[in-house]
Amino acid sequence: MLTVDFTRFPLAPGDRVLDLGCGAGRHAFECYRRGARVVALDRNGEEIREVARWFAAMREAGEAPPGASATAIEGDALALPFPDESFDVVIISEVMEHIHDDIGVLAEMVRVLRPGGRIAITVPRYGPERICWALSDEYHEVEGGHIRIYRARDLLRRIRAAGLRPYGTHHAHALHSPYWWLKCAFGVNNDRALPVRAYHKLLVWDIMKKPLATRIAERTLDPLIGKSFVAYAVKPRVAVPAPARPDTGSAGKVTGAADPAGAAAGT
Repeated sequence: MLTVDFTRFPLAPGDRVLDLGCGAGRHAFECYRRGARVVALDRNGEEIREVARWFAAMREAGEAPPGASATAIEGDALALPFPDESFDVVIISEVMEHIHDDIGVLAEMVRVLRPGGRIAITVPRYGPERICWALSDEYHEVEGGHIRIYRARDLLRRIRAAGLRPYGTHHAHALHSPYWWLKCAFGVNNDRALPVRAYHKLLVWDIMKKPLATRIAERTLDPLIGKSFVAYAVKPRVAVPAPARPDTGSAGKVTGAADPAGAAAGT
């Protein structure tokens, strides 16, 4: 299930892509299939090892075209182990709401992005997220949970302040908002509640079968209750000075490094 819309955020074969906070790797896998040279980075070592295994399986199955490469590494979003201007594309999906120093993360993304390169940022949308917070403290008051809710205009203001130029936005995953409202209402960890189980079956069916009816429903509802807000931005070829900010430190320890153009999948 992709949140970034690659018709609005096209990739060219050979593009150097950083999937920052890659999680289970859904966007990294799609970029690899499209012929990019992908680095998937996350601070969760278990997830990185699983992503590396999937990269290897995709390579063996011939799912990526010649010239594509994929590497999975463990690292810190606030101290990226890459030189300046290492990437053509950066994706950060459903990550910034977890990080206290989101301004620092934006600065690091801008640093490693080449002039003219593009960034895709996705975060939970304000309205659906606010409902989740109102229904359940357990939803967000957990270790590593969501620490803020973004309004679209506030996120875009941060993006511009970092020296990027936004060029498009949209919402995604409207069908997933009611699922999370049900989870919050019946207990975030209570997957046995009948409404939660029934709606989960609907989502699995939708993801696997992609029926026309639900595709139309989601496109219609996305502007109203889309679970995610997605913003696309470009780094100008002429740098725009960003406001000075204090150093707030890093969020974790870098445990791996990779050449962004590396061809081998692994940790």
